[in-house]
Amino acid sequence: MLTIIGGITAFLAATTGLVQNDLKRVIAYSTCSQLGYMVFAAGLSAYTVSRFHLATHAVFKALLFLCAGSVIHAMGDEQDIRKIGGLVKILPFTYITIGVGSLALIGTPFLAGFYSKDVILEVAYGSFTVEGRFAHTLGTIAALCTALYSIRLVALTFLGTKGNEARGARRLYEHAHEAPLAIAFPLGLLAILSLVVGYVGRDLIIGLGTDA
Repeated sequence: MLTIIGGITAFLAATTGLVQNDLKRVIAYSTCSQLGYMVFAAGLSAYTVSRFHLATHAVFKALLFLCAGSVIHAMGDEQDIRKIGGLVKILPFTYITIGVGSLALIGTPFLAGFYSKDVILEVAYGSFTVEGRFAHTLGTIAALCTALYSIRLVALTFLGTKGNEARGARRLYEHAHEAPLAIAFPLGLLAILSLVVGYVGRDLIIGLGTDA
């Protein structure tokens, strides 16, 4: 039952994230979806794998939320991704870091999410149970949705323009600025961790010699 609930949670939260326009809500529903992965892994008795995804997810999701805060701070508290866009030239560092966090979340090979999310889906598929295959199917669809809403969020916020001009009101861009050092330093640190924490932790937590 836990496996089924986790699979449904991962799927429903991911599909809900596809239709959100609030910057933080997209990331929040993504968090709920990733919790679904952890739950169905625990339901398959893959507790170590579940904890590993919790650890990697903590890094890149903290990065994404801080990047969202950087954008909202720069844009005068505007959170609707339909009303902002073309920020890549104004917030280049935030663009790079949110790109790293999004790629890690999607499960891009050799980034943090790849090592933990991929092994959860492998465990589900290799369980040879109805519940495991059910969770694997919904988890795979949720992973596709994750890629779609992550790309949509980054594209609309940083690349999206209307003609040659940004979609948002002029007043939002007049005082827009890159993140100050107090925000930029943790962004950079978390981006580096998102690149390496999965690779470093894979053998320690789920590799040869472990009980996973």
